[in-house]
Amino acid sequence: YPKMSNKNTAFYQNKKQYTFDFSGQETSSDGGFSLLYKLARRSKLIKAFSEQVPDRRDPELITYSVEELIMQRVMLLACGYEDCNDVDYLKEDPLLKALMDNGLCSQPTLSRLENSLNMGAVYRLAEWWVDRYVASLPTDKEYVIIDVDCTDDPTHGDQQGSLFHGYYWQWMLNELFYIDGETGQIILPVLRPGNVHSNKWNDRFLRVIARKIRQRFGDIQIIVRADGGFSCPGFYEVVEEQDLDFCIGLTSNPRLKAAVRKSYDWVNKHYGQKGARHQKFVGPFSYQADSWDNPQQVYAKIESTGKGMNLRFIVSNFADDDAEELYKDFYVQRGEASENRIKEVKNMCFSDRLSCHRFSANFFRLMLSCLAYELLRNLRGLIRKTAHAKAWAWSVQSIRLYLLKVAAQVHETVRRIHIRFSRAFSQQNLFREVMMQC
Repeated sequence: YPKMSNKNTAFYQNKKQYTFDFSGQETSSDGGFSLLYKLARRSKLIKAFSEQVPDRRDPELITYSVEELIMQRVMLLACGYEDCNDVDYLKEDPLLKALMDNGLCSQPTLSRLENSLNMGAVYRLAEWWVDRYVASLPTDKEYVIIDVDCTDDPTHGDQQGSLFHGYYWQWMLNELFYIDGETGQIILPVLRPGNVHSNKWNDRFLRVIARKIRQRFGDIQIIVRADGGFSCPGFYEVVEEQDLDFCIGLTSNPRLKAAVRKSYDWVNKHYGQKGARHQKFVGPFSYQADSWDNPQQVYAKIESTGKGMNLRFIVSNFADDDAEELYKDFYVQRGEASENRIKEVKNMCFSDRLSCHRFSANFFRLMLSCLAYELLRNLRGLIRKTAHAKAWAWSVQSIRLYLLKVAAQVHETVRRIHIRFSRAFSQQNLFREVMMQC
């Protein structure tokens, strides 16, 4: 290699010296903040939520309103910054300083907000979630699908409600979600202690949601879809009380296995023992557990996977439905409709970062993650209105990576703030179309 100065030299490659310095213009690495900020203002999602959060601070001693604090926290979550102390690394971001009139607040200020709510305030926010969902439904809606599911949130500290769960074999909190099975909209997020069963409190929350929907829509068809963990006497009591339709999983037991024994043996003999794949659907047939008040219709899927036998049961009150159609075309759709949405809230909007000590603070944190998810879900809805078909299936993480993480320079004058994006940005046309839709 030729002799060159080693000052600010990163490395050499192909006889070229790669150097660096910090003399470039101020640049934000999160140009998508501008898109999210406009979307948040247009939807008024954060404004409506913030109005329900009590503020007991002295007005003469505050710099940031509750809405500004929540806007900052939710925007950072949506852009991938999961902790309050991430603001320490973003204070000089030129785009954030331009968007937030007061600039970014400190980590202690955000932490005080999260810990300022008691359980009474959290319950009022939970009611706001349900009211928001009911108000968002179109007036000509004929039916709604409510997907119910829960997920674990491993804990690594002294959080209130952190308890050992024998099934997950870990110390954890338990998150319960009610999600619209068609749109993916969160109806209600609930935080529970770590050792509760899947169906804990489900009957009371489901009753509240159904009543609020009935108050506005009367005899609208309400369909509940869930896995076998939610099949319990309390659930069936709510079903009859609120006149709900349902299709949920059912845990296998000797009586159920005996009811499909002949079909199971036939599939095993002709396919299972030969290592071939095959599915056979049976039902409906009547079944009543000892704890149930009334018998229910049960369906079975008997499957040879090629590596073994798999037996699944579902229970439903749908009238005269084909077993295969009910299972394949309706029940398993909850995987995309709710399970994948919960993964986005948990893993991509960081509802698994409930590291405050107080239970109410972590409940509030769960709601903030859900707000970030709802903001990104609305953004996905705008993307699907464009002709960019490849982007329609983007997950929250893909939207963040491909659309929001773009370099931007900010030029501010007395009358205008001009945001200049990189000309190498591959999603220029999509970004422009979505920005104009907001």
